[in-house]
Amino acid sequence: MRRHGPPSEIARLAAPLARGLDAAWQRMHWWVAVMAVLYACSGLTIVRPDEVAVVLRWGRLVGETPALQEHQPGLLFAFPRPIDRVVRVPVKHVSEIAVSTLASFGDPDSITLDPLRDGYALTGDQNIVHVQMAVRYRVRDAAAWAFYGPPSEDALRVEISAAMMRSIGEMGVDRALSDGRKELIAAAARRAQAGLDASHAGLELSSLELTRLAPPSALARDFDAVQSAYIAAETQRKEALAFAATVIPQANAMADTALQTARGAVDADRAAADGEAAAFRALDHEYRANPMVVRERLYRDAVERAIGSAGLVRWVPPPTGGRYSGFRITLVWPPSRSGAAADEDDR
Repeated sequence: MRRHGPPSEIARLAAPLARGLDAAWQRMHWWVAVMAVLYACSGLTIVRPDEVAVVLRWGRLVGETPALQEHQPGLLFAFPRPIDRVVRVPVKHVSEIAVSTLASFGDPDSITLDPLRDGYALTGDQNIVHVQMAVRYRVRDAAAWAFYGPPSEDALRVEISAAMMRSIGEMGVDRALSDGRKELIAAAARRAQAGLDASHAGLELSSLELTRLAPPSALARDFDAVQSAYIAAETQRKEALAFAATVIPQANAMADTALQTARGAVDADRAAADGEAAAFRALDHEYRANPMVVRERLYRDAVERAIGSAGLVRWVPPPTGGRYSGFRITLVWPPSRSGAAADEDDR
């Protein structure tokens, strides 16, 4: 006795469907083959010259090392979705975003600050400033950016804002608004890069620029006055330093010249004094040896010098008796002027 169970009933009902599928396959099997080929070719990806590609297989990076994970420009074959997902990363492209989380968007004429609408940062001396920044960055680690990195630029804005707030909180407002900007930018960029590396964002900062760093609009005029006074003081200080740098070397040179001149005069006077002293000692030695001869020579030398400097010389014979009572000799000086005379009595 045969028993008809459920399997036979299912087979009886599925037989027409099987015959229909077989007939469809006989007529449309080449369409299925074409669709299969197209599906397999969907895994082909062209990687551009400024890109590298990474492959995520079931959500996991393919490759054990960064060199094996990153695929260079060219034709890349991977399994079609949903098995593999190819992520092309523009590693040579430098992108730029504006960071305005610390900027003010309120009324410029308002004297109040709405912390729910306006961003701000506190300096080290408890002053409020508004900051707007422009950030340029590129993808440094393609695998980290594709796997760990966020799909948007929000994390970059958060890291930049946090780094700037911490860096500006270590600096006074006067220095931040004047000559401390370069140091402020360097500190914020260093902290932001460290935060991006810790979060495995795979990004590298190319530059950080302060497009606006200013106090609240209600205090802008007062800050401008302080800034102008600071700039004027710095200008005067630099001018004073430049003047000192010009005058001090000149004064040192003049002092050195005067010192050298004085030393030369001292040496010349000393040499002249030594020469006169040596001549006087020699004359004294000769006088002690021959007093009459030396006295006569000195007398003749004195007379020759007196007569040699006169312009007109007249010889007068000695008087009778050898006594010059009331006798006068006239010497004319200078030689070119005969009218000028100096009278001297010799009794």
